[in-house]
Amino acid sequence: MQRINVRVTPRARVQKIIADESGNVHVYTNAAPTDGDANAAVIKMLARYFDVPKGQIKIIRGHTSRDKVIEF
Repeated sequence: MQRINVRVTPRARVQKIIADESGNVHVYTNAAPTDGDANAAVIKMLARYFDVPKGQIKIIRGHTSRDKVIEF
């Protein structure tokens, strides 16, 4: 299992993922942060980025925050 720190920017114009050398990841998604839409979009984007199934990615901390800890 691997854990990463993720900073989410919802309602962004462009969907993208930026990873820095310290291991932090910044995810820009155009999904709104209502009803878990942004969290679902983040999981989908990270699954594609890291080439793992969506079911293996879990939000450990920060379900309602922009700063999250993700485990996969």
